[in-house]
Amino acid sequence: MSITKTKKAEIIATYKINDKDNGGSVESQVAVLTERIRNLTEHMKNNHKDEHSKRGLLMMVNRRKKLLAYIKKRNPGEYEDLIKKLGLRK
Repeated sequence: MSITKTKKAEIIATYKINDKDNGGSVESQVAVLTERIRNLTEHMKNNHKDEHSKRGLLMMVNRRKKLLAYIKKRNPGEYEDLIKKLGLRK
């Protein structure tokens, strides 16, 4: 259900913006949230009555939506690249 430390480090390494970035950049936060959302979505397919996880999933989706809106406002080209990399729709 949750992602492992190694998987998270792998995602951050892929999406970091410079060498000093340890996962604090908006891009890496969105990438980690996307992975967590995908895992929780799979959980919800099997456990559709799990209301607590559903609430957590909705909160993560909204958090990612806000972060993506911030990226889009700051740099639209970077936003386009990120959603293509992550396989998200607009």
